[in-house]
Amino acid sequence: MSERIHFIGVGGSGMSAVARLIAARGYTVSGTNLAETAYFQALADAGMDVQLGHDAALVDGAAAVVVSTAVRETNVELARARELGIPVWHRSEALVRALEGQRLVAVAGSHGKTTTSAMVAHALHASGIDAGFAVGARVFGIEGAVAGGYAGSAGISVLEADESDGSFLRYHPEVAILLNIEPDHLDFHGTVENLHRAFADFAAQSRTVIACVDDAVVRRLADEARAAGVRVLTYGSPSSGADAVVGPETLAYEGREVPLAVSAPGAHNRLNATAAWLAAVEMGADPEAAAASFSTFAGTGRRYQLRGDAAGVRVIDDYAHHPTEVAALLRAARDGGAGHIVVLFQPALFTRTQMHAESFGRALSVADADVVLAPVHGDREDPIPGVSSASIAAHAVMPEGSTLTLADDLEHAARLAADAARPGDTVYTVGSGTVTLAADWILARLAERDV
Repeated sequence: MSERIHFIGVGGSGMSAVARLIAARGYTVSGTNLAETAYFQALADAGMDVQLGHDAALVDGAAAVVVSTAVRETNVELARARELGIPVWHRSEALVRALEGQRLVAVAGSHGKTTTSAMVAHALHASGIDAGFAVGARVFGIEGAVAGGYAGSAGISVLEADESDGSFLRYHPEVAILLNIEPDHLDFHGTVENLHRAFADFAAQSRTVIACVDDAVVRRLADEARAAGVRVLTYGSPSSGADAVVGPETLAYEGREVPLAVSAPGAHNRLNATAAWLAAVEMGADPEAAAASFSTFAGTGRRYQLRGDAAGVRVIDDYAHHPTEVAALLRAARDGGAGHIVVLFQPALFTRTQMHAESFGRALSVADADVVLAPVHGDREDPIPGVSSASIAAHAVMPEGSTLTLADDLEHAARLAADAARPGDTVYTVGSGTVTLAADWILARLAERDV
């Protein structure tokens, strides 16, 4: 009988992916989660021993227990593991063990990691390379890819490298992508300088770095990496002077141009696709096949994901949780032809809300829109006095014809968003917390209205 690895919080997007890869390595997997998420159900459907609710007795006999940063020391299963002296692995440590011996592509940055990681995997598969991956969302369009984790058979894996808790420093990839770097997760890193140093250290332990030089911080860190002997490939817009240049319809690299049609809307996704193309080609993908693959990229869960339509209204769910991401999402909405929009935004983390309240207010101050703010989803944090969604509302300056409303709770926010929508509108549920639940509530309320 194989050793058993127990996962606490196995129903999360990142944890479920690692659980699948650990299982593919030959371990027996067990796990618990408080809520019955889609990721949890996918693991149950795959025959894994996953249960709702935490129970200290479930840890007994495990060879190791896997946790994420969100699991507190007071968790009864973690406390039991400490009591018994069972090894406790961080999720990233478990992932390293699951991918031992693989050639790795690691995607890092403040925004776009999930989409870009999935794009790399998609481009590799389009070239006949059965790459594995660990992505913090479901990847659509790759058979067998459930809950963001896929083992593959090519000896190549693509992973989303998380800077939020410094765990990306456990990876030593063959190819690393640096997308962008902005102040975030300072609850862990402490200062912007420490955050930048962590990214620099990540780049330094990679064989090749693919860097977006449209981002000033990434450009500087790429120069540092090159000076330290790391091979660096750059990409960016036509004015960037990058090695690979993305234009409106083509990608230019090493004296040739290849057509580049990207199914995901927004200029930021053309940059993401360029990074993915460079990484895939580095790992052996056919350049033309890789470039052509992005026109059929089906996306990932909660990244501009169409959840349904009712009463003539579309509902799109998106994970954007930083001001830059929210602004990019709403620009993509306009690029995609959306007219009047309704935005239900749930801020995540009190520290992030406190730091970026003004920027969130600016990002949400868009024309021809009704904006609904749900209360802050604290997740692993305790509330900060004086910090709430009202902190964001105080900095919003809504154009004439647009509105902003504060909701009492998430269900109230969903009702307000559904009631504001009219036929032809698009509703966006936005944030990294429980706001994804509101998409179904909105669709149900719209369906009732349609009847």
